[in-house]
Amino acid sequence: MSTGDLLSIQPTELKFPFELRKQSSCSMQLTNKTDQYVAFKVKTTNPKKYCVRPNNGVVLPGATCNVTVTMQAQKEAPPDMQCKDKFLIQGVIAPHGTTTKDITPEMFNKEEGKVLEEFKMRVVYIPANPPSPVPEGSEEGSPGASLVEDGNRSVSLPDAVTKSLMEPVEKTSSVETWSMMSKLTEEKASALQQNQKLRNELELLRREINKRRDGGFSLLFVVLIGLLGLLVGYFIKMT
Repeated sequence: MSTGDLLSIQPTELKFPFELRKQSSCSMQLTNKTDQYVAFKVKTTNPKKYCVRPNNGVVLPGATCNVTVTMQAQKEAPPDMQCKDKFLIQGVIAPHGTTTKDITPEMFNKEEGKVLEEFKMRVVYIPANPPSPVPEGSEEGSPGASLVEDGNRSVSLPDAVTKSLMEPVEKTSSVETWSMMSKLTEEKASALQQNQKLRNELELLRREINKRRDGGFSLLFVVLIGLLGLLVGYFIKMT
């Protein structure tokens, strides 16, 4: 908390959750510590980048005014997430009954005898979705480690790692399964062709054996008939 004789300001620095191409906002509270009206004005070194609402106003005695600062969406992150932007909050005692419409730039001119307080605030960028801190004594990848998703729900690190690895594994398994099925189909077709070829060769072999058997029986019959004829002739001659 920054404090002076007129105002106390909280926090002491403006912390913006940083995420590319998204607006980000933070707020600060100005509290009047006196029993008088205090006028304030908010300035920045980069007015095109930030929108301050309200950028000036009057804080009643003992009251608090909430100021919202909105950072426009950024296309790229600064080196090392370090921001050089600064804010200046000025406070000055105003006449009783002063309203926001009565505030003029001259009220914040530095003049002798005028009490003019100034508070400088720096800008800090913080990750929009920071990971959960790992408890002491636990190792990376332990069941106790966790990751934060969408800033709301958390999942265990092993589950997150498993989920990230399952997708490519499933894709690889599908490809391997398809390749194996294709290979088995080809092998089956080749086996059927070989089986049919063997059947054809076996049938041809059976036919050839039958032909040879038929031919051998006829020749033997002719030889027997010849021998029988010779024997009959021999007996006829003997008689």
